[in-house]
Amino acid sequence: MRIVRLSDASDPRLGDYLSLTDVNLRRVFEPEHGLFMAESAKVVARALDAGYRPRSALMSERWLAQSTPLLEPYAVDVYVVPDAVLAEVTGFAVHRGMLAAMARRPLPPITDLVAGAHLVAVLEDLVDHTNVGAVFRSAAALGVDAVLVSPRCADPLYRRSVRVSMGTVFQVPWTRADPWPGTLDLLRENGFQVYALDPDPAGAELRDLDATRATALVIGSEGHGLSAQARQCCDGSVRIPMREGVDSLNAAAASAVAFYALSAHP
Repeated sequence: MRIVRLSDASDPRLGDYLSLTDVNLRRVFEPEHGLFMAESAKVVARALDAGYRPRSALMSERWLAQSTPLLEPYAVDVYVVPDAVLAEVTGFAVHRGMLAAMARRPLPPITDLVAGAHLVAVLEDLVDHTNVGAVFRSAAALGVDAVLVSPRCADPLYRRSVRVSMGTVFQVPWTRADPWPGTLDLLRENGFQVYALDPDPAGAELRDLDATRATALVIGSEGHGLSAQARQCCDGSVRIPMREGVDSLNAAAASAVAFYALSAHP
């Protein structure tokens, strides 16, 4: 670890951290440059524990002593800047102590990821990074073995997703579901029953699904739900019974209920 003190927000060494609040910019920049951003010592620690390697770190002086033990074993630059420079570079006031640019790892093939899995969550086109992070947090807590995300789904490693998941996104194996929706047929070929989680009253109740079988649960986007193409690739749909007057839960809440119901099955 090498401590580098900087005072100029335009210093090119800070390029990885530029405009972190610009979602459109970052969702292109980060994957293309093979990095993602971890925010806070707890999240960075979870990323390191999961085997991700840091490229560099950025923080103000007051967080240096607390963060040093995490980064000392790594040959990385730790950029220490004034608070005003930190906010100018990132676009927001950093309250969680530190940021670390982490190197991404190659995503595993789908068949490798689901081999031996019993419960797999499949996310189609969830565009809200907060929802993606919340789904991963529930998946980690409630025994989901793997998560597949469609090509247009929000990046699970985007800073907001990672933060909302409290770093549990690093604990759950995941990959992109490409081709889509052909991946659903691939899951069936690998022994999974594939069901859409849907509020449609014509669907079966979640409690009636045979959870002793390997199951892939497909969760649709926040506004439109599952696409017609994805529905056609499912064996059917299941719903969470609700009181009259409430027709649905949001994607994050519904997934948590469903994960608990299916993973808690004996």
